[in-house]
Amino acid sequence: MKAALLVQPRTALQITDLPDPDCPADGVVLDVLACGVCRSDWHLWGGNEPDVPLPQIPGHEYCGVVREVGRDVTQWRVGDRVIAPFILACGTCPDCRAGHQTICSTQIIPGFTAPGAFAERVAVARADANLARLPEGMDPALAAALGCRVTTAWHALTGRAALRGGEWLAIWGAGGIGLAAALIGKALGARVVVADVVQEKLDFALSLGVDAAVNAAGADPVGAIRDITGGGADLAVEALGFEVTTVNAMKSLRKLGRMVQVGMPAGEHVTMSLPWDVVYSGQLAIYGTRGMPSWRYPSLLSLIESGALDLSPMIARRVSLSEASVELAAFDGPTPPGVAVITDFTR
Repeated sequence: MKAALLVQPRTALQITDLPDPDCPADGVVLDVLACGVCRSDWHLWGGNEPDVPLPQIPGHEYCGVVREVGRDVTQWRVGDRVIAPFILACGTCPDCRAGHQTICSTQIIPGFTAPGAFAERVAVARADANLARLPEGMDPALAAALGCRVTTAWHALTGRAALRGGEWLAIWGAGGIGLAAALIGKALGARVVVADVVQEKLDFALSLGVDAAVNAAGADPVGAIRDITGGGADLAVEALGFEVTTVNAMKSLRKLGRMVQVGMPAGEHVTMSLPWDVVYSGQLAIYGTRGMPSWRYPSLLSLIESGALDLSPMIARRVSLSEASVELAAFDGPTPPGVAVITDFTR
């Protein structure tokens, strides 16, 4: 199979031919239809994941067609079109049985702890516990984008911080996660304000129906959001993993507000200096979130199939394996609106 291999941090991925993956006894091998290029892949590419051995095939936002089925798999057949969360849980430990697969102690993460889907084929372990069937006719590029950014935003808003219709949702960062959170928030009946330093992204978010946008490069973005929301947002989403946006998200809340940390802190942002006086005086609730349990796919897919949630505007660029390096490097600076998805695995 053809695959894109990261050999050294901050270097172009090597497009190479590798043996097809072995099929796990409890898993499947997929012919990959599409794979998103995510900021989390950029963390790996940039050397911020020192525990990941190199070389490695990145890619954790994927969908595909089942090519081979392991002997212990009971729910899937060759030819099924499927998607999987980026956290492959065991399905049997106490946390998994309680519905908390995202904290499974033996989780597998393609692209990090196992070869990922920047390749023509990928092995997916624990298939019965993790795979979900794709709706008929769903665009593979859209399905791949669900695998991390959309599912993470969905679980953050509905499974962790319990967004309610009519509430003000403030989103700090209009990248893939931020855009997904904005579209989901509107579909759930919230009022949405988005902050970013790239005006093009803000204009794009406004074109998709968000209620307000704030250029965070301006004088006082926190004050602007507090004015727009009449005293502060009910729920704030930090969508980048940066200290400055985390601080701003906390300060943009009204009293008794909630904040959910969706962006992944890495590198210099692993340790942050945060205004805990704001948490104390405002009696705020702070949530962490990471990924989505596989059992929550039906609720998300049902909303999409109903037409109430249109995520297709997120897909901005369909690229080849050989173009993935350019997309990864672009995360070093402000990126254009929308997300990139690999749909051509032949070059």
